[in-house]
Amino acid sequence: MHGWTRMKSLVPLGLAATATALQVLRLADDRCARAAWSRLRDAPKAEPARFDPRMVLNLPDPARRYFLHSIAPGTPLRRVAEIETVGAIGLGTKEKPNYLPMRASQILAAPHGFVWRVQAELGMMRLSGFDAYAEGRGQTRFWLLNTVPVARAGGGADFARSAAARGIAEALFWTPAALLPGPGIAWEPASADTARLRVDHLGERFAVDLTVAGDGRPRSLVLQRWSRENRERAWRFQPFGGTVEATGGVDGYRVATRVEGGNHFGTKDYFPFYRASVTKLTFY
Repeated sequence: MHGWTRMKSLVPLGLAATATALQVLRLADDRCARAAWSRLRDAPKAEPARFDPRMVLNLPDPARRYFLHSIAPGTPLRRVAEIETVGAIGLGTKEKPNYLPMRASQILAAPHGFVWRVQAELGMMRLSGFDAYAEGRGQTRFWLLNTVPVARAGGGADFARSAAARGIAEALFWTPAALLPGPGIAWEPASADTARLRVDHLGERFAVDLTVAGDGRPRSLVLQRWSRENRERAWRFQPFGGTVEATGGVDGYRVATRVEGGNHFGTKDYFPFYRASVTKLTFY
């Protein structure tokens, strides 16, 4: 009996220790996200040049139209942005999306990295955390009810390759100046309304196909992204992409203000698990 009593007295202590350890882990995750955010935002930058249409004169026609639509002449070429959005994130499948309302904030500094911090909730279901890519390393950290870790991944080459591709693709939505032609960045023709962006980054080559309207407004993008979001949970290249539902003007730029995207874009298995509307965008 004395042993059983002692065991019962130790249970609360064990639970308290576990709760404390989880809280320490959560705080460490938050510090990690904040530190990566600050490094991406505050990296030393020279005074930006200003956009001159002659910079894109020799690009394939769809790419030239995209830049002329997206950047007004004389606009400072700022390549980093903080983006605040609201929308929904699907935690289920194409057949049962299980969308949760979300709000998110992101810093985007392609191709060097991004941090995407999100809170999603519906009733008692509350999910928060971040995806990040910085200094060649990708990671995911998500928590249920701010207490229970439900997703902790990253650190390997597969995850880094996948995360880097995401950041480069999203730059087409929100930071067009980051993708002007230059060292490691080139554009190729693909069709009358589609141009292929090629970005060389840390020994990898990433390619994204951008389709534009007649006036240069971005309509959709698709890339072969290294991913394991498939039935086999096996790493492989597969289509990932999204569509631009609306655009708006910010400080001399015209960028996407409503988008959706997901895995297997352009196939029967496409599931737009991400839907977002921009509420604020600030360039650096």
